[in-house]
Amino acid sequence: MKFTMAGIILFTQNYEECVVFYGSVLELETLHMIDRPGEKLTTFLLGDTYLMVETGGFASDDTKTIEQNPTKFRFNVPNVLERSAALKIKGVNVKIIEHTWGTTAEFVDPDGNLCALRSDAGFGE
Repeated sequence: MKFTMAGIILFTQNYEECVVFYGSVLELETLHMIDRPGEKLTTFLLGDTYLMVETGGFASDDTKTIEQNPTKFRFNVPNVLERSAALKIKGVNVKIIEHTWGTTAEFVDPDGNLCALRSDAGFGE
């Protein structure tokens, strides 16, 4: 099957905060926004896919458990420590984790969804 594009839809409770987080904090490019009765969403370019942020989800004050959300957004970057420092300057609480296969940095979005940066080096080996 040939797809023209794939995407992920993230249902959020803290819609406005999540839009700011993915757009301004993570600096994802906005593809489009819709704000009309019964439909409010923002779509960001996410590599060769898209991330569509919509209303209608549930937030958690803490990091969501795997039972609450069995996914994690992982963003590969050339330099995890450099990008982590940039996130910290923007007020994001980042936890650096060293693995035998590389470095990750975990953080959460305003709804408590787990996100992480991952070093490009060694990916897929």
